[in-house]
Amino acid sequence: MAVRIVVDSTGDIPADRASALGIEVVPETVLFGDEAFLDGVDLDGPAFYRKLATSRVLPTTSAPSPGLLEDTYRRVIADGATAILSMHIASTLSATVSVARGAAETVTRDTGVPIAIVDSGTVSAGFGLPAELVAERARAGDDLDTLRARAEDLCRRMRIFAVLDTLEFLQRGGRIGRAKALLGTMLKMKPVLAIREGQVLPVENVRTRARAVERVGELVAALGPLEAAAIVQADPDAGDQLARVLAQTWTGPVERFVLGPVVGTHAGPGAAGICAITRAG
Repeated sequence: MAVRIVVDSTGDIPADRASALGIEVVPETVLFGDEAFLDGVDLDGPAFYRKLATSRVLPTTSAPSPGLLEDTYRRVIADGATAILSMHIASTLSATVSVARGAAETVTRDTGVPIAIVDSGTVSAGFGLPAELVAERARAGDDLDTLRARAEDLCRRMRIFAVLDTLEFLQRGGRIGRAKALLGTMLKMKPVLAIREGQVLPVENVRTRARAVERVGELVAALGPLEAAAIVQADPDAGDQLARVLAQTWTGPVERFVLGPVVGTHAGPGAAGICAITRAG
């Protein structure tokens, strides 16, 4: 491929699919106190949730260092890339986009190879699925400008609806206020969330997990015709629940993405969502 795709690990693209599509994944970092783990390298999704259940220390996350991103770009160029499209978690949720832009400027200045940075405005399969679709076009020979336009268009049309078991982890990560999280916990509510334009948006709280799953299915059905869809899951059971309601609306292929350590730090165990790309036009 003349153009290579680079993503950060919050795209939650499975390693085998990333390898098959020639996608380079830059790991973010998860910290349990003084212990640091590279997302998807030192700690995968299932291992993370096991550790989360027993750890006395709540995890935190950090973006890749400029040096790690620079090294990644240089390695991909040394491997034959004549251009790079680098897609990342929403800039409102992480500093990764800012770090990537600085690293890209340095590498392009040194090598002359153009690197386009895409702020996906979303997270997990919200940009992981578009990255896979764009990588397929890169393998077919599309140029950098065409691929960047395609990536930005897919991310604009991406819709994510998710159900969480608890608001506790969003509150601890600073995504929502303590009072709201406490109220939801006391009432044993199951939150339904949307992610749009880099914001985690509450849709509603419902009384049971079954109703929350049903509500996510209704929200996806209301989107109208879809171009593609995927399931993100902290565990297979959570994903299976949403797959059943998605099947009522979408009969095309459905890829599964496991919520990795970075996203799982904020979503918590039991989280799952449907990522749907609405049909253009």
